[in-house]
Amino acid sequence: MRAELKLIAGLGNPGTDYTATRHNAGFWFVDRLAAAHQVRFAAEKKFFGELARINTPAIDCLLLKPTTFMNNSGRALHAVADYYRIELPRILVVHDEIDLDAGVIRLKKSGGHGGHKGLIDISEKLGGRNYLRLRIGVSHPGDKSRVLAHVLGRPAREDATQIEQALQSGLEIMPLLFAGELEKAMHRLHSREQPATND
Repeated sequence: MRAELKLIAGLGNPGTDYTATRHNAGFWFVDRLAAAHQVRFAAEKKFFGELARINTPAIDCLLLKPTTFMNNSGRALHAVADYYRIELPRILVVHDEIDLDAGVIRLKKSGGHGGHKGLIDISEKLGGRNYLRLRIGVSHPGDKSRVLAHVLGRPAREDATQIEQALQSGLEIMPLLFAGELEKAMHRLHSREQPATND
C-alpha cells in the first residue's frame, strides 16, 4: 500500500521580523503550495499553528505552519497528527538546510536531524523519525559560530533567486508525492541539474 501524504508541515518562525529569513524556507514552500491549490491558512489555536486543507477528488492533505517558533515545532505537529490520527510515513516536513547550497533541494526518507532544532523537537514529540523531509538548501556560513545569525538573516539576491527556483522544483514533484509515488518523486527531483553539494 502506498503512503499518500496527509500532512505537510512547513517550518519557520512567526511574525514579520522573520518572514524573509532563511529559517522560514519551510513557510515559503507551503505558502506557495497553498496558493497553487487556492486554499488559505487559518489560525488554529488547538493546533498551535495555521492550518489549510487541500481537498480534491485526488488529494486530501493538511498544510501546517507552526506558530510555536522553530525550536518547538513538534508541539504543533503532534497536536495535528494526534487529532487526525496521521501516521509518521504520511507526514512531510519542509525545512531549511544549511548543509545544502542555496538552490539545492532534496527529498529524504526519515533519518537524523543534522542539528536542526526544529527536527529535533519534532522527532521527540512524534516519538520517531520515520517521516519525510523536503530539505531546502540555504547554504552554510562557513563557521559554526555564525549559523544562528545566518539562518535568521535574509539571503542575498542571488541566493534568494536560487532558493526560489528550488522551491519551484519542489512544487513540481508534489503530484507524485500526493499519489504516494515517493521513489518517482525522489528520482525526478534529484536528477535535475542543481548546484553542487557535498551531501
